[in-house]
Amino acid sequence: MATVRQLLQGKGYEVASVEPDKSVYDAMQLMAAKNIGALLVLENRKLAGIFTERDYSRKAYLLDKSAKDIRVKELMTAQVAYVNPDYTAEDCMALVTEMRVRHLPVLENNEVVGIISIGDLVKDAISGQEFIIDQLERYIHGIRGPE
Repeated sequence: MATVRQLLQGKGYEVASVEPDKSVYDAMQLMAAKNIGALLVLENRKLAGIFTERDYSRKAYLLDKSAKDIRVKELMTAQVAYVNPDYTAEDCMALVTEMRVRHLPVLENNEVVGIISIGDLVKDAISGQEFIIDQLERYIHGIRGPE
């Protein structure tokens, strides 16, 4: 399996983020526009938390306020599981399973350098299996070297 660094090289380093004092409405608009399920919450360029669709769906109704009147910091998850670029995809799979999260910020020297989703991890796992299947088929059929 690949390292997080390799996954980021393939998918890119773009990170969608929001500030903690922004409205939940603004955060949800950004997620909808980018077709993503989570935003990193950055304060002074440092990771302060993560805001996900799950945070909104499970917590917003309890406040009994409009999404325009709720601040991201009121709903975000402050205790964030994160990884560094040297973690393997397998390490990340174990972490998302254990922590029951779908997104892992990637930090290097306490700086956010990317984000890995469960979708990225599944895509890597499928790619690895396809490679193994291809190699086994080539072996069975006696194919040597590149085609």
